[in-house]
Amino acid sequence: MFTGIVEEVGTVRDVRRGGTSARLCVSAPVVSEGTRIGDSVSVSGVCLTVVAVDGPALTFDAVPETLRRSTLHAVSPGDPVNLERALPVSGRLGGHIVQGHVDGAGTLVSVTTVDNARVMRVALAAELLRYVATKGSIALDGISLTVAELDDAGFTVWIIPHTWEHTALRTKRAGAKLNVEVDLLARYVERLLAGESRGSGVDLDRLAQAGFLEGV
Repeated sequence: MFTGIVEEVGTVRDVRRGGTSARLCVSAPVVSEGTRIGDSVSVSGVCLTVVAVDGPALTFDAVPETLRRSTLHAVSPGDPVNLERALPVSGRLGGHIVQGHVDGAGTLVSVTTVDNARVMRVALAAELLRYVATKGSIALDGISLTVAELDDAGFTVWIIPHTWEHTALRTKRAGAKLNVEVDLLARYVERLLAGESRGSGVDLDRLAQAGFLEGV
């Protein structure tokens, strides 16, 4: 589990491609400290397992499913990637609960500057946009962000100076693809509600019977 608070912008050193898989080597001077084989690291929002450690370099294997759903299929040596180590039990949940399980990719439509902030407009397919809510949390390339505005085609997020300067978002231009992970809660709520047709779901009557709607 991650928090969406990027620790370091690493650099892709090498990409070795299989038929539909890949092995990535990433330079990570900060994140490599104390990291061991078998540890989980969020690489631009994708939870990957460390398979080799060589000084500041970490190596990961990406399976076909990972490449199909994320932007990692397009990375090349020299590309920057956002890195975050898994949250320790004693750590602070500074962003929101991020699993590193990318749901799909959005397209950066525009980046505009408003005073000290950057406003990013992201287009997203309807099947994922259904899980997005205004003022809800969303992870873009592994970064925990708050949805500011939402419509039928996409959403906007406001980026503070610190996030802009300390993540790979500053390298993105219109047309770039961004890994998107929707809020975990939204997926489970949909799953529960879908059970209505089988008589095992959650509806307003069941919530009322359980006392959740008192005073509403």
